[in-house]
Amino acid sequence: MLHIPSTSGLRAFEAACRYLSFNQAAEELGVTPGAVSRQIQTLEQYLGKTLFHRHHKRIELTAVGRQYLAEISLPLEKIAAASARLRSETRRNAVSICAYPTFALRWLIPRWADLYEHHPDIDVQLITSLNPADFERDDFDISIQVLPDGTNLTGMRIDKLLEVVTYPVCSPELAKKYSRPEDLHDAVFVHESPRPTDWPRWLAEAGVSNINSSPGLHFESANMALHAAENGLGVAIGIDALVQESIAAGRLVKLFDVDRRSNHSFHIVSSSRKSTRPKLATVREWMLEAAGQPV
Repeated sequence: MLHIPSTSGLRAFEAACRYLSFNQAAEELGVTPGAVSRQIQTLEQYLGKTLFHRHHKRIELTAVGRQYLAEISLPLEKIAAASARLRSETRRNAVSICAYPTFALRWLIPRWADLYEHHPDIDVQLITSLNPADFERDDFDISIQVLPDGTNLTGMRIDKLLEVVTYPVCSPELAKKYSRPEDLHDAVFVHESPRPTDWPRWLAEAGVSNINSSPGLHFESANMALHAAENGLGVAIGIDALVQESIAAGRLVKLFDVDRRSNHSFHIVSSSRKSTRPKLATVREWMLEAAGQPV
């Protein structure tokens, strides 16, 4: 017999980890913040461990919470992918997309309404994962991947979507402290696990060699790191395409006039065998147009 906690508690925990906010997790799940808090408390009671530190206006994962998230993320992703695959068998109009969580939340979803406005006949199924899609196992139609420019993969069509241009970002209030890169010597550096070299590489680009960026706050995802920066906890490295909306809304400020342009970009990857299917081609072309790329 399998002994597993409530799925509602796991969903609440995973959403709260992504946002570092019970309020935003509740908004995504369509419940109240109190319900999210109770579900996570029930999960903590089941496990006999504290998963979050509760502060006045923010929450923070405990070391146990970070370990638990790392261990359950892949199984949850597999459950989501398997469920999506079964559902897709009865939804012939669906186009399935596998994307990085931060890319989905900060670039794809904000543009989703435009896709449906122009193509209401196309159903899109979105699965998020930090790992590249396995087309043989998961049968996705499209995967968004960061790849070296000019990459060729056998049996795959690859279209460059967005360049990866990085620079420091922080809250408007915190930005008042920094006028030049050298001022970061006393900054709280915000790091994300999937991109551990962003800070050293940007500091090298800025010509700053006497600052140790290793200490600071470390998060499991870029979205969590950016939420921390938005809430004034420190300075994060943002990818331009994924922080433009937050900058325009005044939640983040770009620091300095130094950009680091990577030779690894966001690409649309699809099976050559499927790539000419009309609905898949339509979604791919819509994404390229939204990114300002030639179709």
